[in-house]
Amino acid sequence: MGKMSNHRLACVVFAIIMGLFGIFHLFYADTMAKKVPDYVPGGVIWVYITGTGFILFALAILLNKYTKLACYSLAAMLLIFIFTIHVPMVVSGENEFVKQEALLMMLKDIGLTIAALLVGYNSDRPDDAPNL
Repeated sequence: MGKMSNHRLACVVFAIIMGLFGIFHLFYADTMAKKVPDYVPGGVIWVYITGTGFILFALAILLNKYTKLACYSLAAMLLIFIFTIHVPMVVSGENEFVKQEALLMMLKDIGLTIAALLVGYNSDRPDDAPNL
């Protein structure tokens, strides 16, 4: 078995983190559903869909199959969260604590979006490419 490149290691760590997000969504769906704004219909069903999505994205990255599609889809999902959930809460949250929490979640999702785009963009990179 060959040495794992730094790039592949980063992909695996990213996939594990996304998979854990998915597991948390499934196991703690009722708690997470409380974070879904009232203007989003469906409530807890979206938590299950999101959790399943995170797990599927993670599996695609780990198995190195359809990685580009999975990462770009993950980035799209996170952008939807940013613009439909986080931005409205930052702008018109019920109090300062809610606004700050929404801002932190938005910054986290922006970082994860960028990571997903980078992993997807570099997904066809050969494992023996030089680490720069």
